[in-house]
Amino acid sequence: MSERTSIESRIVDVAWDDTRAASLRDELDADLGFRYEGFHGDEPAERAAARARALAMHPDEIVATLLAVLDDAPVGHVILRRLDAEWEIKRLIVTPAARGRGVARALMRAALDRARGGGAARVILQTGLPQPESIALYESMGFTRIPVYEPYAETMPRSVCFSYAF
Repeated sequence: MSERTSIESRIVDVAWDDTRAASLRDELDADLGFRYEGFHGDEPAERAAARARALAMHPDEIVATLLAVLDDAPVGHVILRRLDAEWEIKRLIVTPAARGRGVARALMRAALDRARGGGAARVILQTGLPQPESIALYESMGFTRIPVYEPYAETMPRSVCFSYAF
């Protein structure tokens, strides 16, 4: 097993439809599909459709799409969006080759800095038990667990949600 060391990536703002960002979101969707396969059990199609609507991203809600770049290659991605009156972190991903090297933490710090600079009192996020690495990261950064919030409470009541207050 090789030892992983911290790497220095650049965090850049990109458009929501940036092809590198879209490719990383596709990679995240594939990973989450694998992790959550069977997690929701045998559920009615209407509930699965409602969950898909709850997870949908609308470009007009997005405050920032941040990309971590190393040697001109995208290695991570996160979105900061407005969810009604809240600021929410979404779609955090780090490529397998860059995991364990501080990229996710750098992306999260950049998203938090952006939210703080935009006047947010706190930031919220939603994840799930099949994502233990994410839960560990959020807890290590000082996020605290909160009750499951909408739009996830109805369709994903077993979500794990967090907030970070400034």
